[in-house]
This record gives sequence, structure tokens and C-alpha cells, in this order.
Amino acid sequence: MNKKKLNTLAKQLSLSPKGILAADESTKTITKRFESIDLESTFENRRKYRELLFKTEGLEKFISGIILYDETINQKTSDGQLFPEYLIKKGISPGIKVDTGAIQINQNSSEKITEGLDGLNVRLKKYKELGAEFTKWRAIIEIGDSLPSDYCIEYNAYLLGRYAKIVQQHDLVPIVEPEVLMDGDHTIQECFDVTAKTLKLVFDNLNYHNVFMGGILLKPNMILSGKKCKNQATIETVASMTIKCLNENVPSDVPGIVFLSGGQSNEVATQHLNEMNLKFNNLPWNLSFSYGRALQQPSILSWKGSDSNTTTSQKKLIKRSELNSQATMGDYRIESENASL
Repeated sequence: MNKKKLNTLAKQLSLSPKGILAADESTKTITKRFESIDLESTFENRRKYRELLFKTEGLEKFISGIILYDETINQKTSDGQLFPEYLIKKGISPGIKVDTGAIQINQNSSEKITEGLDGLNVRLKKYKELGAEFTKWRAIIEIGDSLPSDYCIEYNAYLLGRYAKIVQQHDLVPIVEPEVLMDGDHTIQECFDVTAKTLKLVFDNLNYHNVFMGGILLKPNMILSGKKCKNQATIETVASMTIKCLNENVPSDVPGIVFLSGGQSNEVATQHLNEMNLKFNNLPWNLSFSYGRALQQPSILSWKGSDSNTTTSQKKLIKRSELNSQATMGDYRIESENASL
């Protein structure tokens, strides 16, 4: 394991004014997004859309890395370059989602565990040859009646620890993503308690597997009220409770925290990140973003599968990327949302 290499890349990926674009939607997920614009989810349409994103002029000013999906890392630009090769030349680090999805713990439970350890070593060798420099694995934690169970949190935490160790042995940076979902009517305090418990167990397992903390990135949820909760927390409360939870549970030698957007609106996800960077100084880790839908949504809605809309779509992506870049510095202003492209 090259600890210096891992630490340097982890810092670069999370260092202001840049963040990570998550373009690792599974075929099933991107098919749903294409359905929203009445576009058939074919291999070529998926390739064209990802190429549109990656070829956005100036994207490298705001985006340090892009997480790819298994299909995408093997695809090429219209002029024949593999996507990872193109991104590296552009100054953007290619990453890859390496889990193979989540399955129900049992038939009578909505809780899930994430699969993908089988064959991971072989896949990592292939991904590294294709140009991947970092990876991602997502675990899902649900809040509900008597949920989450200890078993769900503990098993997912173990898997995240084992995954991270295997990845570091290939000199790749693992993004560790334990997502406490914002679905439901739970209070922000319940989210805090579950997230704190989850993070503690995740880092216990990372230590158990002897993972080098200086060579990972944490991709957590923010501390949020459930979507159906009657009392929605303010931007200021979300920021303060999120930082409190992180300070109490994340080791200081972790280089960076790159938040997921997790169902928040595009604007609110940016506001929350900005508030944290504006109000909290001297944090031990870089604080940035690893957004998927919250960066892509305006772009895909304006593209609609038409080549004639490519430029407009790319302008939408660059705007959201720039606004979130500003949020990594605490410089975002809500007025900027309505500024012309």
C-alpha cells in the first residue's frame, strides 16, 4: 500500500474549490431518469449522455473526480477514447462504483445489505487497468418503526471495512458511503442518533480491518429531518447538527468528507454545504460534495436526448458545479441561482 499516494489523492479529490460528480447510476436508475424525459435507455443513449457530461467545457475547474458505473468505464467518446483516459487528460480523476447493489436482509424486512465482495479483487485489477483511481461502495440505512436494526448497521459496517481494505491494497482510494436515508417522518434528532451510531460502527470496522484512515474519503448523509416530518429543520440547524455528529464520530486523520445529496433539492443541498463551510472553520477534514442528481438534474431535463440541446445542457451542469464549488468555500449566495447562464 502506497500511503503517500492514497493520502495525496484523497486530499486532492476533496479539496476546495472542487468536488466529485457521481455519474455511477446503475442502468436501472438511469433508465428511470431517461423515462422522465421520454427517452429510451439504450447503450448508445447512455453513452451519449455521459459523454455530454464529461465533455462539458471547464468542468475540471469545479470537479476533481467523477464516479463511473461498470458499463461507463468501458465506454468511449465519439472519437474513440475510453472515458477514463479522456477524463485523466482533462485533469479529472476517474472513479468507479464497485458494489453490486443492495438486497433485502430477509423477505420480511425492508432493510438491505450491500453485495459486491465476491470477485472484487479481479474487478479492481480490471478497473485499475482501465484508469480508475478511486472507488465507491454505498450502504443503505433506513429509519422507521424499530429500524434500523443493530444487525443491519453492524453487517453493513463490516462490509464497508472489508471493502475499503481490499481497495487500498490495490492503491486505490475507497469512498466509504454509509447513507442514512431521509425517507420517512423521523425527526432530525433521530437522524442524528442513527447516523452517529452508524458512523461509530463504520469506523470501528475500518480500524478492525486496519484501513489507512489517511487514504479514504467519507461520503455521509447530512443530518436532516425525514421528508415527511412536520418540523423541517432550518439550514442553520442542519449544518450545526451535521458538524456536531461528524466531530464526535469521524477521526481527524480522514482527509475529506464529501457529502451525498440524498434526495435534497439541488438548491438546498448547496445551501447546507455552504452553511457548514461558512460557519465552521478549522475543521480537521476537507468538506466538499459528491453529488449525483443534485448536479445532473437540470442538465438531463434540458437535454431531453436531443443533440441540439447539448450546449444548453452542459451550461446547466457547469452552473450547478460552480455553485457547489462556491459552497465548498462558503461563498455561495442564493441570488446566484437566478443569475443568467
